Amino acid sequence: MSGPIPQLSDVEKLSSACSALAVAEPVFARLIERNGVPPLWRREASYATVVRLILEQQVSLASATAAYARLARRVGDVTPEAILSSTDAELRADGFSRQKAGYVRDIATAVVDGSFDPVAVASDRDDAVAALLALRGVGPWTASCYALFVMGEPDVWPTGDRALHVSVGRVFELARVPTADEAGAMARAWSPYRSAGARMLWHDYLGGAAYTVSEDAGFL
Repeated sequence: MSGPIPQLSDVEKLSSACSALAVAEPVFARLIERNGVPPLWRREASYATVVRLILEQQVSLASATAAYARLARRVGDVTPEAILSSTDAELRADGFSRQKAGYVRDIATAVVDGSFDPVAVASDRDDAVAALLALRGVGPWTASCYALFVMGEPDVWPTGDRALHVSVGRVFELARVPTADEAGAMARAWSPYRSAGARMLWHDYLGGAAYTVSEDAGFL
């Protein structure tokens, strides 16, 4: 599989990418038959989205969503100013670790002083990834998820995502959960449709056809 494909900006484009991947890899054909096309999870280009992704690092989606909801209830709009005016105790009560509180404060400062613009970077994948990786607390997983969910990039594999590893092991009937390197190596064969593959695998992990999109899922 090679060649550029459109950004996954609507359900029709996502469906087309899923179908193309299913032709190349029968496991994905079975996932479509079982679950249908996954939801078009999208997030806005904003500081709030970066905060949510920081919260989601290395914890369950449910835990991160609960922490973000507590933050939003307390401050209203999640802006750099709201984070910078929050005390350490308030952020801890919201659900931030000391380390993650430091990350979102640093990023808030970068937005305020103009050295990072989460909206402007979303116009180009390479610029977005480079700008995000330059921020303390942002690694390849967070930058990849920004490219995938905010920009709708079609060929992204979020390295190190535990849910994806578990889903890969399950749907491919492996003897164990693959490591990040092993899952990444498998995903390279799905290029240029890795984003569609990741979405189908996440969807199956979350319950597939039984999954209901809601604000609790953290994607709206």
